Amino acid sequence: MPSRAPRLLDDVRRRMRLKHYSLRTEQAYLGWICRFILANGKQHPRGLGAAEVEAFLSSLATEGGVAAGTQNQALSAILFLYREVLRVDLPWLDNVVRAKRPRRLPVVLSKDEVSRLLAAMDGRTWLLASLLYGTGMRLMECLRLRVKDIDFARNEILVRDGKGGKDRRTVLPRSLIESLQREIERARRLHALDLADGRGATRLPHALARKYPRAACEFGWQFVFAAAQRSRDPLDGTERRHHLDDAVLARALARARQVAGITKPLSAHSLRHSFATHLLEGGYDLRTIQELLGHKDVSTTQIYTHVLNRGGRGVVSPLD
Repeated sequence: MPSRAPRLLDDVRRRMRLKHYSLRTEQAYLGWICRFILANGKQHPRGLGAAEVEAFLSSLATEGGVAAGTQNQALSAILFLYREVLRVDLPWLDNVVRAKRPRRLPVVLSKDEVSRLLAAMDGRTWLLASLLYGTGMRLMECLRLRVKDIDFARNEILVRDGKGGKDRRTVLPRSLIESLQREIERARRLHALDLADGRGATRLPHALARKYPRAACEFGWQFVFAAAQRSRDPLDGTERRHHLDDAVLARALARARQVAGITKPLSAHSLRHSFATHLLEGGYDLRTIQELLGHKDVSTTQIYTHVLNRGGRGVVSPLD
């Protein structure tokens, strides 16, 4: 690819970091932009238009067989490139149609299946899975928990910078307090070793590192689920201790699913779905569940009434 392409990608990367996009979103967008450029013979995007964008998106669906959500992510990356980086005001951008995502019901485990799944796990992965089911947090919200965000006195967890950049509070299961305290002590020992080795500074969100220069070394800002080894931060190349890799939990859940004899396909997000459904079964109102999950609109939370197949009024079939 011509030398100008890497410079263009660097511009995309800088713009995304300026707007505080997550690292995963950054990697996904850069990947789609590269594919778009390669699909058009390495031409600069300034010389392309609606026809090329629509042809690229169509090829993803017809030849690549990607899902609607994946196709929409590719479109979002291309729109970001033109609007935020190239600053090109093209009328056709507003006319590009997004693929319609089919409405799917989430995979929900029964209470017995959750018990069997957790019984087949142990150690840190058991604690992570239990926390996901017991709090309704998303996987990365759980992995990115900082020590200071767990309030044992009030039995609550502060989820910072969740989806949409919003903070919220959720319940801290009393049955997990002792295990969480042990995990925090493990993080304290690792932090002490890092400090003794001249390290110990964690990555702080956004511009906090400049505003509070010493905060990065404070224990309260360290990750609860700290990784066993330090690694190079992909954002700035600094060696520091990050949180546990999400792939570790994915592998543990796959093994536990087989041991527990669960035939449903499941992921870490299935535990969040199960949390919401079981609260609804327990009589909690949708508004409360919406706040715990951090949904922007209650209509998103209402999908769990369809999972129950009985609506918000608890309708039971006349046959039963």
